[in-house]
Amino acid sequence: MTETFVSYSLIAVYSAMAIYTLAFVMFAIDLARRSAESSDAAAAASTGLSSASVRATTVMAASAARSSSAGTTTLTADDAPRTATDAVRATSPKYLRLAMALTVIAWVLHVSAVVFRGVAANRVPWANMFEFTLTATALIVGVFLVVQFWQDLRFLGSFIVGFALLALGVGTSSFYVDVVPLPPALQSAWLVIHVFVASLSTGFFALAAGLSIVQLMQARREAGKAVKLRFLDTLPPAERLETLAYRLTVVGFVMWTFTLIAGAVWAERAWGRYWGWDTKEVWTFIIWTIFAGYIHARATRGWRGSRSAWLAIVGFAAIVFNFTVVNLFFKGLHAYSGL
Repeated sequence: MTETFVSYSLIAVYSAMAIYTLAFVMFAIDLARRSAESSDAAAAASTGLSSASVRATTVMAASAARSSSAGTTTLTADDAPRTATDAVRATSPKYLRLAMALTVIAWVLHVSAVVFRGVAANRVPWANMFEFTLTATALIVGVFLVVQFWQDLRFLGSFIVGFALLALGVGTSSFYVDVVPLPPALQSAWLVIHVFVASLSTGFFALAAGLSIVQLMQARREAGKAVKLRFLDTLPPAERLETLAYRLTVVGFVMWTFTLIAGAVWAERAWGRYWGWDTKEVWTFIIWTIFAGYIHARATRGWRGSRSAWLAIVGFAAIVFNFTVVNLFFKGLHAYSGL
């Protein structure tokens, strides 16, 4: 029965990867569509500038006449100028809708793979690098999907789906291990709490990093520097992207703080001390320090713009480094995480 569920898990994860690939292509096509339509709208706006000026003059004249006769001025919605960005946003993003639908289908298969792995192992499926990769990427994509109910961040689809697809590819090809019993140190309820919250916080940090990358590109475009990515015309301004990244980082930071505390409590239960300067513990604290510095500097020191964006990106890079390089090349009490 165990081998059957292991097979179901692998079939589900490979199916999810195939559909994630299609979703990634659709997200990329949507970005290309945004670029093309933005260029067309900008060209149309440029060629129609003179006629628009004439219409604006006519509207102003008519308004002045109405003002002199009736003492009031009324502007209709048709008189309001429309930008190239407004025109692009008004179009029907069929490729984007298809990409999101494929992402949801792939995510359901992805979660099924996690569940099947857990049933096969008769425990939570995040006791080694393969299982953590499987679960963490499912949570990252899940956070991306849930956040859409609060804020439209579908333009990050290529980043999130691409990252999940790459991580799953590396995990299944390089980190895969058969189902094995838990080491004594992992036979604790803290495994469920500590690792799950850490994975969930990684999802928020991943979204914040994606927003920060787009923010840096958008800031360069707004500063008039050469950025030949026309789809940026259809995205929120850099200041708005920074605000969204900050809010997501704060949520992730609260969860990472709990992860650090829970890890210390678990360490005391397993090894008889709260802190032992193990490599994994040190890097968890380094990550906490980076994001704490990001939040503090932005709130009190006025670190806005590119400096805050780079801190968010460095923080997420430290998480990836902690999971890959630290797990694989540094020895310590957390060596089982590299199994």
